[in-house]
Amino acid sequence: MCDEELILFEFLEADSEENSMRRRRLDARAQFDPFDLEDNEFIKRYRLSKELVVGLCDEIRPAMKAPRRSTDISVETKVLTALSFYATGSYQRPVGDISAHSMAQQTVSSVIAQVTACIDSVEMRKKYITFPKSNDERNEIRVRFYHKFGIPGVVGCIDCTQIAIVRPNRNEERYFCRKHYHSLNVQLICDADMQIISVDASFGGATHDSFIWNDHPIKQHLENLQESTWLLGDSGYPLRKYLMTPIVNAIPNTPESHYTDLHVRARNVIERTIGLLKARFRCLLVHRVLHYKPRVAASIVNACVILHNICNRANLPAPQLSSREIMEESQMQLGVAFEDQPNTSSNNQALQQGVATRNQLILRLWEARRS
Repeated sequence: MCDEELILFEFLEADSEENSMRRRRLDARAQFDPFDLEDNEFIKRYRLSKELVVGLCDEIRPAMKAPRRSTDISVETKVLTALSFYATGSYQRPVGDISAHSMAQQTVSSVIAQVTACIDSVEMRKKYITFPKSNDERNEIRVRFYHKFGIPGVVGCIDCTQIAIVRPNRNEERYFCRKHYHSLNVQLICDADMQIISVDASFGGATHDSFIWNDHPIKQHLENLQESTWLLGDSGYPLRKYLMTPIVNAIPNTPESHYTDLHVRARNVIERTIGLLKARFRCLLVHRVLHYKPRVAASIVNACVILHNICNRANLPAPQLSSREIMEESQMQLGVAFEDQPNTSSNNQALQQGVATRNQLILRLWEARRS
């Protein structure tokens, strides 16, 4: 056999193997319907219930590429493939090899990108991630915080969390965090029921929490409100009339200590929210590492937040992180105190307003305790 004939033979043989693999994948998808799984197993695998998956498919179907041939992948299979990736954090080949949505690795990558873009659309973000803009909406959240934690005026709790990503090709220094890995520093705000009402995944891991907050539109919105309402933040944030921080090293059995105890207990809801988000969607865990460019990784974070809120509203069972995973997350997150801005008249005035507001709140809580 001459060289030309040998090359042609090898090409035809490889093409035959590829076609055979494609047929096996089609047969695998046809023989197993994930919706035949028991409800608990379905939620364990995909995090959403069957009803929620059907609803999600209907919502994003207009934006998805419609199947034209019988061999094309359905919207449902694409969504389930992406959900499996979000839920497990496994790399694409294991996800693609699951019999329910068996497909090539390159196809899995394309499917995840397509579904993520559809979930992380402007319309979906506006529908499922909503910061309270009206007084009635703020009152509803404030009442929930007060009934649960005994602190008045709270409209949300704020914190940042590191989401590990692969080393980016451009502007690498922006993503190299103080724990010596590449990441996004994601700002989250939640309500008293662990519903995420704001997410910003646009900053690299080298960015300080307070810097992200200082340029955020919600900061300006709260500054302009003529009412007693505030977020709860840790010592990584500046004390302001709209952002209450704890008092470090408060003397026990004092009004300041009582305030800080209540503050810490209430603010813990954002830490639990972050833990639940990562337990539901383990692709966000620090040891999983998102193998995507920062922009796509940020879109995956947004999609997971939307899905978290969908699960939360439906009161779906909450998965748990293992003790090892909790320890890993804690060790790889940042705990950096607030780096104050240069002393200016406006900064000093804002700080003094924050001190005055916090002192009034401390006195109010102390008097409520004694009554």
